[in-house]
Amino acid sequence: MNGSLALVGSGEYLPVMAEFEKSLLEDGIKNGKENIYIQIPTAAAQESDSRLEYWRDLGQKQAQAIGAKPLFLPIYTRDDAQNMDFVNQISNGALIYMSGGDPHYLAKTLIDTPIWQAIVKNWQSGASLAGCSAGAMVLSSQIPNFRLSRAEPTTGLDLIPNIRVIPHFNKFFKWIPESAAKLLMHVPDDSILIGIDELTAIVKRGGTDFWQVYGQAKLHMLKGSPEAQFSHGQEIRFNGD
Repeated sequence: MNGSLALVGSGEYLPVMAEFEKSLLEDGIKNGKENIYIQIPTAAAQESDSRLEYWRDLGQKQAQAIGAKPLFLPIYTRDDAQNMDFVNQISNGALIYMSGGDPHYLAKTLIDTPIWQAIVKNWQSGASLAGCSAGAMVLSSQIPNFRLSRAEPTTGLDLIPNIRVIPHFNKFFKWIPESAAKLLMHVPDDSILIGIDELTAIVKRGGTDFWQVYGQAKLHMLKGSPEAQFSHGQEIRFNGD
């Protein structure tokens, strides 16, 4: 039985998302997992030490605020992703959270490693798995290049192969010219493209066949059926999912 799966546009570890993150933690606990909130900061590994410290502290405060044991795993390189001590610590935590940064680096670091295998195994046995921004993008089979819009997509972790995510969607066109955005929004015919606004998430709870929107803004269906916008509490079923 797969655990809950959450795709987050932005806002990991922030107080406004605490209730949502607590619900993911509780989902995992109900499935027999330990009350542990696991931070996977790999996407931010190329940032400064002070930024990594900031993310660690923010996540620890969030975990403690919702009554969980925080566990920050410094998985920054392919070598770290082979570390069996880290693998063992992932094995039974109730919530695994991959935070933001560079999705291409995140995928390149984790793909075909014991760490990724442990994450998937724990999720498949009932833990909740959340990905924010880069952590959401990487779960598809392909990751678009926002910074190099004409570059080919890179290989993702392929957990939700037909769903491609644009995070921070309500800021997307402020950062990227419309001409480049059109290129990025072109996806294969069998794919679903969604935009998730900041401080907004969608979650597929274990045992359900639909996704539910959570947060302050919207989910945007950009390609796939139905093409529409969805707000907090609304449910959606993706074709082929």
